[in-house]
Amino acid sequence: MAEYEPIELTYNEKIKRINNMSDELLINVTPQETRVATVENGMLQEVVIERASKRGLVGNIYRGKVCRVLPGMQAAFLEIGLQRTAFLHLSDIVVSEEKKNPPQELTIGNVLRDGQEILVQVVKDPMGSKGARLTTHITIPARYLVYMPNSSHIGVSQKLEDEEERERLKDLIKKRLPEFNGGGYIVRTVAEGISEQAVHADMIFLEKLWQSVQENNKAINSKKMVYEDLPLAMKVMRDIADTDIDAIRIDSRETFNKVIKFANKFIPELAPRIEYYPGERPIFDLYGVEDEIQRALQSKIKLKSGGYLIIDQTEAMTTVDINTGGYVGNRNLEETIFKTNLEATQSIVRQLRLRNLGGIIIIDFIDMTDPEHRRQVLRAFEKALERDHAKTCITEVSNLGLIEMTRKRTRESLEHILCEACPVCNGKGTVKTVETVAFEIFREIIREARQFDTEKLLVLTSQKVGEYLMDEESSSIAELEEFMQRSIQLKIDNEYNQEQYDVVPM
Repeated sequence: MAEYEPIELTYNEKIKRINNMSDELLINVTPQETRVATVENGMLQEVVIERASKRGLVGNIYRGKVCRVLPGMQAAFLEIGLQRTAFLHLSDIVVSEEKKNPPQELTIGNVLRDGQEILVQVVKDPMGSKGARLTTHITIPARYLVYMPNSSHIGVSQKLEDEEERERLKDLIKKRLPEFNGGGYIVRTVAEGISEQAVHADMIFLEKLWQSVQENNKAINSKKMVYEDLPLAMKVMRDIADTDIDAIRIDSRETFNKVIKFANKFIPELAPRIEYYPGERPIFDLYGVEDEIQRALQSKIKLKSGGYLIIDQTEAMTTVDINTGGYVGNRNLEETIFKTNLEATQSIVRQLRLRNLGGIIIIDFIDMTDPEHRRQVLRAFEKALERDHAKTCITEVSNLGLIEMTRKRTRESLEHILCEACPVCNGKGTVKTVETVAFEIFREIIREARQFDTEKLLVLTSQKVGEYLMDEESSSIAELEEFMQRSIQLKIDNEYNQEQYDVVPM
């Protein structure tokens, strides 16, 4: 029998084999938008949407002009050619050595002045009423390396755990550094095991790209943007897809050709796994992605056991509440609560990724009296978060059963991309009851009667409120007419929502 040499697996490959996972990327392209879905073991985990009219700005480099310095906030607003001015904090500015040790304390006023032009990069897209967040710590990513022209640091991604491999990659970069014009590098996770030639090729590519950015910055007169990051399909290939991906399916022939060309040049090991999907049935329908997206816009998420989550996203934070629902368990209440919380950890992490929830997140687990149960739930939650690409920070389970966490947010959440505030409730999520609006109308009638000396008052209101006034409150209207010695005329307007009404003196 022939002997075979054992294959040395990467850390990710070992984990994948243990869990028997299957990872796929689905790319749906239309003229209006590109959508990328990450499917793991048949379950949708992430969706990234880029619309032609609103392309993401993260990674773009601009020549910004300081339009307002804010000493009280140690920050400045910059004009970079967008609808709203962008925000730059002192901590995000590369400070020269001369200014690091000034006689007085370093402030925003020592670093920036009104009208000054500087090169900046977007690190967070505009969200809601806030403009883009900027930095002068420029970073330009390639397949294996990230170039930092304003730094001399050589680092390696924390997800690459093999210490010997980390040192090998650092040494490869240091060996080639004298050939280039300075700058620092961060080695990406996907660089594990690559050759010196691949590292050198990335360094050459990044050097040329940075030279191009500098030339654009000098040449541009009217335009503010000097470098635009890759389109979503190519960006995903560079940033999200790794060598463990099983298949990448694209439903646009044109995009497929571009991605294949990009892959052959930068990621040749992935090229054989890229497929063109020509089917008549939409690719997202085939994998149930559309249904999952619709479910991700709902606040209630059902668990397999019968329990459920309630996810409430607000401007300040996101809250997640776990309930046992119809799950009654087989042993006792404490065991039922423990199993529900344990199941919820997996579902919560999936929803965080799928909805792209960021900022402060408060998770209200069902109260557990057993400290060991609390410990196991926290560990299960931490383990589930390991597959999340976004940076997270979590606390221990509090005595109230709460976990506080933060998740880095660089783009709008799925809800903010696909939805807008309800025009009826103005984003509150509730509307006043018919009875409440009817009583408001009574008070407004009295107010108008005292202010204007007229014989009649016309009340314009919605269908439901009008019917309630004419049926349930007809006697109250008659009493009001007698009290004021005025007639009240009701008129239903179908264009009015439940909270709208007008009282017009006639």
